[in-house]
Parts: sequence; C-alpha cells; structure tokens
Amino acid sequence: MPLHLIIDGYNLIRQSRELSSLDARDLAAGREALLDLLAAYRRARPAHQVTVIFDGREAGDVKESRDRRQGVAIIYSRRGEAADEVIKRLLSREGARGVAVTSDRELQAWAQRVGAAWLGSLEFERGHLRGREPALAEEDGADSSARAGKKTGPARRLPKRERRLRQRLRKL
Repeated sequence: MPLHLIIDGYNLIRQSRELSSLDARDLAAGREALLDLLAAYRRARPAHQVTVIFDGREAGDVKESRDRRQGVAIIYSRRGEAADEVIKRLLSREGARGVAVTSDRELQAWAQRVGAAWLGSLEFERGHLRGREPALAEEDGADSSARAGKKTGPARRLPKRERRLRQRLRKL
C-alpha cells in the first residue's frame, strides 16, 4: 500500500540544523532546500505521495494555494488558518494511509486518533532525507533482553496496532 507523507514544512525546517540556518538568513531559501530534499526522496520512492504544508496564516492568500514541484505537492494554508488545521484535515481524509511528519505533539496525537502513523521531524530528516539509518525501535516489538536467549511470548509483543504502525513506517 503506498503511503501519503503529510509533512509539516516549517516544523521540519526549524527542527533541522542545516535547514534552520538557511531559514534564518532567508525564509525562501529554507523552503527551497526542503523542497529539493523532498523531491530527491520522491524520486527514490515514487510510489509514495508527498505533500508538504506551509503556514500562510499571517501573510498568506485569502484562499488556500496549491502547487506541485518535481512530484511534491505543496500547500500554503489560507490567511487566518494554521497549517496544523490543513494537516489535520488531510490526515482525517487519508486515515491509515497517512503518515504525519512533525514534532508537534498535538498533530502526533491527532494522527494516532485517526489511525495514521507519525514520525518526528528530526527522525525523518536523519533517516530518510539525509540517508542515515532511522532510529526506529526493535522491529518486532520485543525488547533487546528478550533476544538474548530468553523465551518470549505474547506478553512481550507490542500491541497489534503499534506493530502495524511500525510496519507502515518501515515502508518509508
């Protein structure tokens, strides 16, 4: 099942050391650098849909504006609307297919509520945009002491819902 990555653009920019330094000098430069990274990710994983949402609450247009660049959908929220509201709307529509990329705890909780997965901004950047190994926990949900030769059983497994979420995140 292809996933739909719904990315909180400014959250990811401000969490990243490299992107935030560009953003501090020029807001547009930070956005452009992020879009270039996402375009490269999209080329490597063409099955996944990638949407990045930027906040247009204070200086945005009266209507929500949409654009597309190298396979990455770009949404600027309308004036007076936070990007978080657009992200919540998209996550609600996508359900289990959606993956929120944000460090905002409210959005992470919303993703869980609607059955979507979520990944922290830094974890996504380090593990998927920069090509380093993602810091996901044990694959099957068993703790490391269980792998040392102790018998394991259902009590040591993560709940089924959590295992399914981790399985979706491994597809990234």
